[in-house]
Amino acid sequence: MDGIAMYTSVQGQNHDALVMKHAPMVKRIAYHLLNRLPNNIQVEDLIQAGMIGLLEATRNYDSNQGATFETYAGIRVRGAMLDEVRRCDWTPRSVHRKSREVSTIMREIESATGRDARDTEVAKKMGITLQDYHQILMDSAGCKVFSTEALLLTGGTNIEECSSADQGPMDGVTTDGFKAALTDAIASLPERERLAVSLYYEEEMNLKEIGEVLGVSESRVCQINSQAMFRLRSKMHDWLDDAEQKE
Repeated sequence: MDGIAMYTSVQGQNHDALVMKHAPMVKRIAYHLLNRLPNNIQVEDLIQAGMIGLLEATRNYDSNQGATFETYAGIRVRGAMLDEVRRCDWTPRSVHRKSREVSTIMREIESATGRDARDTEVAKKMGITLQDYHQILMDSAGCKVFSTEALLLTGGTNIEECSSADQGPMDGVTTDGFKAALTDAIASLPERERLAVSLYYEEEMNLKEIGEVLGVSESRVCQINSQAMFRLRSKMHDWLDDAEQKE
């Protein structure tokens, strides 16, 4: 066997070993993400997408970038799953429209008052009841994952830097600027929303477990988490893609 063939064989064995070792991680991430998705999303589809992400991670991982393989692979797996969710987006346009309206009104209230917008204030300005507002939160929790949430899952503040080797200097500045802004936005969330986000994304607790910590029901945790995403979307609106805003 010549040198190139031997190298290819060894690399293939290393890739297979990494896939086998980290396959349980794919399943764990899939079930964790499933808690935030509509019922029509099948966990098998998430796992399949995640395994593709894991395979890509084994091919593209560069230890010189400073992140561990598990950290890098987790990012790629979550990203692949989110891409699958976006591809199968079932949500009526009305839900997306109301979601953007909530974020816009939150931003207006917070700009005018200098504090976090309250549920009652948002509902009043939208001309709806508090119950209807909470229903919007529930509907949005199961719809297409916001770009803000996708970035929390695939490139937020609780992961190591995983810059691409072909990034230019300005790409790094933009990435660092976004992460700094996102860190500030998360830190400025109301305490219960900040805790819910931390327990879900960093501690990887499910809704039931978070509910036990906060002393509320699973549905209320879903509302709190959804409202946190609205608030982050409001605070990060300057960083969001214009195309996403016009969906």
